[in-house]
This record gives sequence, C-alpha cells and structure tokens, in this order.
Amino acid sequence: MARQTTHDEVPFSVRSSGIHLLCDGVKSPANVGGLFRLAEAFGVCHLYFCDAQINFNSERLKRTARGTMGTVPYSSEVASLEIINSFKEKATPIYALEITTTSIPLQQLPVLDHQEVVLIVGNEQHGVSKPVLSLVDNCFHINMLGANSSMNVTQAAAIALYALTKDL
Repeated sequence: MARQTTHDEVPFSVRSSGIHLLCDGVKSPANVGGLFRLAEAFGVCHLYFCDAQINFNSERLKRTARGTMGTVPYSSEVASLEIINSFKEKATPIYALEITTTSIPLQQLPVLDHQEVVLIVGNEQHGVSKPVLSLVDNCFHINMLGANSSMNVTQAAAIALYALTKDL
C-alpha cells in the first residue's frame, strides 16, 4: 500500500517558472495567503499586490500562507499600471486572467520555455480593472461548464499557473 510522504521526502526540485504574478486589487486575507502558497508551489519569481490595502499581519493570511511569506519575493502598495509599464519597457509578455469579449481559452496559452511573463489576476468583486486590461497583450479565460462566469481568484490563479507551468 502507498504511504503518504512528508514534506522532507517530496522529490520536487526548487526552480523558477519565470512568472511574475500581479494581483490587481486583491485584498482578502484568505486569498492573499492562498496566492503566496500558489506562488511558492509554482515557482513564481515575484508576487505583486497592487492597488489594495492588505494587512500582512492578519492571522488568517499568515495561517493560509503557511510560512511562504518568508520565501516568496513580494511587493505591496504599488500601482498596477506602474508595474505593467516597467515590464512593457522590457517587452515582457503580459497576460490577464479575465473573461472579455476577446479573451482566449486558457488551454490556448502559448507554451512557456522559461521566458519571463506577467500573469495578472483581479479583485475578488470586480476582476481585473479596465485600465489594466487596456495594457495587456492577451486575456485568457477558464472555460467552465456551469452557468457562473467566474470563480474564486485563488482557485483561478491555481488553474492558470498550472497551465503555464505544466510543461516546464
């Protein structure tokens, strides 16, 4: 019978995916903590919390992050547009995870070959802001089978990060 492994026994190697995760207005402590864990799990280079006031001392955030706040590089209290423009200057591809009239299904994302990209996820209520959407190179959405057109930002980010890194 199979035996569950411990954290010390996991055979995964630590490496960078080349992804910068920009959180446009995300502020829920549970979501912020979950995004830290996802960022660590998927080798995110840097996590940007933009245009939101976040209490990084929140017990809920810390409990959900499970120690990853100390291992994932992050910035907060920065403007989304400022970060996006700095990546545009370097010609880094910028993708938003948002359903729009021109968004493409997530399974059509270009294959990453260890290149840098920026993935943007949006606010829990309103999604990615219009000013940010106007600057991205592409918008991608997750095809869903139900009648709802959205899901929790952390869950959606997990699906997108998996899609971006599955071939690395």
